[in-house]
Amino acid sequence: MNALEAEGLTRRFGGLTAVADVSLSLALGELHAVIGPNGAGKSTLVNLLAGELRPSAGRIRLGAEDITAWPVFRRARAGIGRSFQRTNLLREATVFENARLAAQAAVFAPRRWLRAAARDAEPIERAGLALDRVGLAARAALPAGSLSHGEMRLLEIAMALATRPAVLLLDEPLAGLGPEEGERVAALLRGLARDHAVLLVEHDMDVVFAVADVLTVMVDGRVLERGPPSAIRASAAVRDAYLGHAA
Repeated sequence: MNALEAEGLTRRFGGLTAVADVSLSLALGELHAVIGPNGAGKSTLVNLLAGELRPSAGRIRLGAEDITAWPVFRRARAGIGRSFQRTNLLREATVFENARLAAQAAVFAPRRWLRAAARDAEPIERAGLALDRVGLAARAALPAGSLSHGEMRLLEIAMALATRPAVLLLDEPLAGLGPEEGERVAALLRGLARDHAVLLVEHDMDVVFAVADVLTVMVDGRVLERGPPSAIRASAAVRDAYLGHAA
């Protein structure tokens, strides 16, 4: 069974159709990259899967559950984590506090209301493990705003990991990174794909073809082609619509 599956997703904004009849599936242990030119509907697709937007048509399943109508917080607690195109951090809080707050939101329950957050063992443990996974454990006590841009990207991934997701939706995690920081994030993505179902939206084609198991190419809100990296590289339709102009 797929970890996350979308069938016939469509999203209209008035007379504009941003996503049109898109179906895809994410499997545990697989990195599925979605590529396409600007305006192809990639970020809208991620927002539909995460619950930020409701589809105009189609449905989404997490395992056996139909989650089409579920709000963001319910999807997050059920196992969907995500990062955003733009960093979304509490810059004056420490690196650890950012990760702990993400974990705390995931384990929230009424019985925890009277428990001091700083002494709540589960989110503390989750935050520590997530920071260690992305290589930021040594930065835990620093203000998040003092990190480099690449480290902020890693912290956002750590915050998603602190919720202990089965599915990770990563929207341009390499945006604005230099070659060295990009290699660091790419190596992390390869590792995360071993024990998560990962959807990656990314414009860096070198990274995409190095880390992806499956690619979906979107143009004008629709799926143009889907397949392994070798098939996408060889596709004349993909070259004409996107890859030939990506440089």
